[in-house]
Amino acid sequence: MEIDIMRLAKLAKLSIPEDKVEEFRKKMEDIIQMVENLPDLDTQGSLVDPTNTMELRKDEVQPSFPRNEMLQNAPYTAAGCILIPKVVD
Repeated sequence: MEIDIMRLAKLAKLSIPEDKVEEFRKKMEDIIQMVENLPDLDTQGSLVDPTNTMELRKDEVQPSFPRNEMLQNAPYTAAGCILIPKVVD
């Protein structure tokens, strides 16, 4: 199976140096071969455990921390909100 690593890199917006393309191609082929060798799941039976009903708790309003106490721990606040540094341009 021939894998176009440069096309995958472009789609993923990755930059791969030319000297590493063959290394990445080999690793991708190994991953694909590993996935192809995974055993098939038995889909005849149910994949859900009938003994585990996974009942969710009721969605009820519960008291939380008072806002003024929570804001005392924040280094920077404004208008009742916690200020954080900008992390995205």
